[in-house]
Amino acid sequence: MTIDRRSLLKSGAGLLLLSGLPAHAAVLSRPLGANPFTLGVAAGDPWADGFVIWTRLATRPLDEHGGMPQMVVPVSWEVSEDERFSRVVGKGEALARPELGHAVHVEVSGLLPHRHYWYRFSVMGSDVSPIGRARTAPAAGAALDRLRIGVAGCQHWEAGFYDVWGALAREKDLDLVFHYGDYIYEGAGRPVGQGAVRSHHGDEIYSLDDYRRRYAQYKSDPHLQAAHAASAFAASFDDHEVDNNWAGDYDQDGTPPEVFLLRRMAGYQAWYENMPVRRGQMPNTAGITAYRRLDYGNLLRTHVLDTRSYRTDQSCNDVARAETCTPEAHASPEMLGHAQEAWLDEGLGNGATWNLLAQQVIVMPFDVRAPGASRPVFETDLWDGYRPAKARLRESIRRHGLTNVVIATGDHHKHAAGVVPERDEAPDGKGVAVEFLATSISSGGNGRGDDGFAHILENNPNFDLYTDRRGYQIFDITAESWTTDVKVMDEIEKPGGAIRTLVRYQVTPDRAELHRV
Repeated sequence: MTIDRRSLLKSGAGLLLLSGLPAHAAVLSRPLGANPFTLGVAAGDPWADGFVIWTRLATRPLDEHGGMPQMVVPVSWEVSEDERFSRVVGKGEALARPELGHAVHVEVSGLLPHRHYWYRFSVMGSDVSPIGRARTAPAAGAALDRLRIGVAGCQHWEAGFYDVWGALAREKDLDLVFHYGDYIYEGAGRPVGQGAVRSHHGDEIYSLDDYRRRYAQYKSDPHLQAAHAASAFAASFDDHEVDNNWAGDYDQDGTPPEVFLLRRMAGYQAWYENMPVRRGQMPNTAGITAYRRLDYGNLLRTHVLDTRSYRTDQSCNDVARAETCTPEAHASPEMLGHAQEAWLDEGLGNGATWNLLAQQVIVMPFDVRAPGASRPVFETDLWDGYRPAKARLRESIRRHGLTNVVIATGDHHKHAAGVVPERDEAPDGKGVAVEFLATSISSGGNGRGDDGFAHILENNPNFDLYTDRRGYQIFDITAESWTTDVKVMDEIEKPGGAIRTLVRYQVTPDRAELHRV
């Protein structure tokens, strides 16, 4: 129904409720008649005085428009110092707009540093949302005894169940979860039993409505909802949020760039609508700025990177095993783009005890040649395909005199740990950074453990671990050491898998070296 703005103001609806509302917008003034919080709640990007809280209204997630009327829906929110909401410290109203898929992003401020808060949403005449919890960051420059970060991603719906997310939700006292990307997969649905344990809804996705529906399907999972409700996320994206192995203006299929950019824009918008990120990450006609920093007192600076939007096309037409694709041919010049690269270089000049590069694809030199092969083979979609950019990253770390750089990586569906050497040609030489590659939540199915991977460790002396198991990683960070627990689940192709720690590593901030503990 269409309501005159002046009449709404006279009725006492309030200026906060109507902020930014067009004069003749259709505003919902009746109960929805069904629970609109089927996709859960989330928080993200903590600062010392607050964080983002998110929800997206969908009464029937896989229906057109998520079952929602094409109207602006007022949504109330509350933030409390306790789970019972007896000490509410912030509340207000936001507008869930159809133009943004009825997503709500509230940038909460005015909170105390480094403490837990609880939040929830409600819609007139409808259910109250689940309760979420998030922790603010410490004040700038504050001393911090300990910080715990989870790292996870690559959650192909069809490849497995999300019990790994349930295990991560039960981890104690997490400050943050870094989701490195591949939150959704863009491919068409496959029948259960024919390469899928549960099936995508619909064909390959191209339009904004397609992407919204795919996110809704993924977000309907209770384990994923529990992980979001348990702690704040720092979300980034990789390729499958748009299309496999896309690079800047190019997809893998040779689509004209001016056509592909329409699909990329739909992917960007759907990512923003479904992630607990700030207004600064909202895409516009110029693209998206997804890279940003999160500081945790004087202990850690986290640089959240975007390794997709600004890169040049892959070397060798992205065919790494071609005879002509020698290591010297892996020379695509840009991985981060000029602006992001300069931003990162400037940000590495800081006094934090640790620097975390939270990004997507493997930085370490990674020889993937088959067993018995004599010629090294390096992938072109990884930093190996962008060696000029990798050289500049090394030089930036060296110029700032840093020995405290840790890189968190995803994309590859394996757990790995190793060192980024000063020179790719000497992988067993002195390191400039430590890298932890976190495996997938479900992509790749149960996997095959260590079977058949001895040649990987033989050909890559900078690697200490390489294993095909599902799970996540936990970073336990103090001023004296960085401990990484590599977590694995025994079964994800059926519900009910058990989680355990496979191996534990320790790093000290004075040198880029790995130690098993």
